[in-house]
Amino acid sequence: MVLLSPISLLSLLLGIGLPTVSYILLKIFAAHENPAKNLPLGSMGWPLLGETLVFLKPHSSNSVGTFLQQHCSRYGKVFKSHLFGSPTIVSCDLELNMFVLQNKGKLFQASYPKSIHGIVGKHSLLTVSGNLHRKLRSIAVSFISVSKSSPDFLDLVQKLSISMMGSWNGCKQVSFFEQAKAFSLRLMVKNLLSVKPEEPLASRILEDFETFMTGFVSLPFNFPGTAYAKAVKARARLSSTVREIMEERRKGNINSNGGLLREREEEDFLDVILSKQNLTDEEIVSIVLDIMLGGYETTATLMSLIVHFLGHAPLAFHKLKVIYEAMRCGTVVKFVHRKALVDIKFEEFVIPSGWKVLPIFTGAHLDPDLHENATEFDPWRWTDNCKEMNKKIIALGGGVKLCPGSEFAKVVIAFFLHHLVLSYRWKTKPDECPLAYPYVQFRKGLMLEQFHRGKGPLRLFTI
Repeated sequence: MVLLSPISLLSLLLGIGLPTVSYILLKIFAAHENPAKNLPLGSMGWPLLGETLVFLKPHSSNSVGTFLQQHCSRYGKVFKSHLFGSPTIVSCDLELNMFVLQNKGKLFQASYPKSIHGIVGKHSLLTVSGNLHRKLRSIAVSFISVSKSSPDFLDLVQKLSISMMGSWNGCKQVSFFEQAKAFSLRLMVKNLLSVKPEEPLASRILEDFETFMTGFVSLPFNFPGTAYAKAVKARARLSSTVREIMEERRKGNINSNGGLLREREEEDFLDVILSKQNLTDEEIVSIVLDIMLGGYETTATLMSLIVHFLGHAPLAFHKLKVIYEAMRCGTVVKFVHRKALVDIKFEEFVIPSGWKVLPIFTGAHLDPDLHENATEFDPWRWTDNCKEMNKKIIALGGGVKLCPGSEFAKVVIAFFLHHLVLSYRWKTKPDECPLAYPYVQFRKGLMLEQFHRGKGPLRLFTI
């Protein structure tokens, strides 16, 4: 078998000679180097392709991965690269990461790849900025703040937790990651849209959301049958579902079958935002899906990380800081995409205007200069210096892009874990580990073995 280099393959696809395509790409690539700037050291990789594929190579989530290990060792914690089609400054430095996050909208702006825009839509909180971002985010934060302390919501969390665990009775093993995702989405759908978990619509939304999420970690090839194309279609179906429920509400609670719409015991999120006159239908749909996405991904992933780490450290059942330590070790969000709006000087380096900046959260979370035995799950490290530890992690974003559902997720997880550790003991398979892909995945579903009821009371997990 003859193996072709990326440039050779591109020359064949374009039908032009190898010297020609090499010359064109190298000229384009050189234009982005900006040699007049005092750039950090680094490597730009292949012209056009850069280093994106090796950067995204899956690795254990409690490590920074081979790419970052090698580049930080060779160039330092801040280095240049070429990622996602753009010249990029990559930062594993805590100080620079916090500076970037806290100056969003002033010196930096969100700059996600166009492929992400195709999936999340043009009004997503991930991609919008300025007044629109502030407007949409304030609505999300307001509802989440009320929900997390609502007795009705907490009762719903408890009922869903007990119901799910009841279905495990008699099981010798459980695929916890899949169960956690189903639990999280059903909770979000009920709270946002008053769709009950037992309704067929809830199952359809879960199926579409699974497809939707797969597109976030797929190559952006919008051809029939690809994961990306399926994700775009799944997002369209989810949008249609939300729009249909919106129309039902506006028509006086009559559903598409001519019957009464599902009864709602109290006002849900959709009721709240439909009452606001300054939102378009597209903005309403987008914010519903954003909150659903944030609650689903953050809650399910963090729950699974905690269960995984506790399976290896059963003595930590009694520690109250397992949620924080799981966020540090597992890192639900590995990095975010930003772009410099002006030339920015940081220490001896310059970040050129227009360059992409990637603050790598795992770089600080697993930095041996900041944490002793950084790759080890150790909730005890939070016991005496919790305030200092909080300054060293950026688990769910920062600045004005701080995940609005982070506190919401921690409340849900605390209630769920309380019931889980009171009722069960488990072990994870030795070869099972969370992977950064770049979002956290469990390839084998986090199968829990020796799953049985525990004995004796345990302390409630607090946040």
